[in-house]
Amino acid sequence: MRVLVVEDHHVLAAAVASGLRREGMAVDLAAHGQDALDRLGGTRYDVVVLDRDLPGVHGDEVCRRIAAGDSGSRVLMLTAAGTVRDKVDGLGLGADDYLAKPFDFAELVARIRALARRAAPAVPPVLAAGDLTLDPGRHVAFRAGRRLDLSPKEFALLECLLAAAGRVVSAEELLDRVWDEAADPFTTAVKTTIRRLRGKLGEPPVIETVREAGYRIGAG
Repeated sequence: MRVLVVEDHHVLAAAVASGLRREGMAVDLAAHGQDALDRLGGTRYDVVVLDRDLPGVHGDEVCRRIAAGDSGSRVLMLTAAGTVRDKVDGLGLGADDYLAKPFDFAELVARIRALARRAAPAVPPVLAAGDLTLDPGRHVAFRAGRRLDLSPKEFALLECLLAAAGRVVSAEELLDRVWDEAADPFTTAVKTTIRRLRGKLGEPPVIETVREAGYRIGAG
């Protein structure tokens, strides 16, 4: 899942980004409205966590432009203005959800995951292939009843492959969906993570390599 956090309070932005990355999300940061629009012009985000009171291009205008475009990104307004009138106004601008500061981080994660499900083609709440199951909401995965001890990146990569439902997913797409903008496009991160994930999944092999195309989940 790729998330853009647009927040000019640098300490809060860094804390939110760090927490979301621990949840397995790929997170980019923007400190003002124009920066957010520039990033949205070049990257597809599942969810945009948008502060309303931004310098430069106001958060309301950013929200309007996202809603008017065809990016498919869902908008979660995260703002100190938390009255009913503020929420109504924010939703009227095109926001998909609205969360007032201060907020509970677990609630933020739950709302982002809910919005991401709406941004993507419909997938089952629990992903499965053979004896392998993954529950994004509970952030757990099992193989033959055995709980898998996965790192955030391993979990996110496995979720991406399972959600593809047998479709071949290229290394470039995995890099884009699981890692953030800091990732080197020439890195071996995908191959290395796939290797570690295969080791944790055990036998028989589940992840297939399709030569010069990418990876897919087999029947197991």
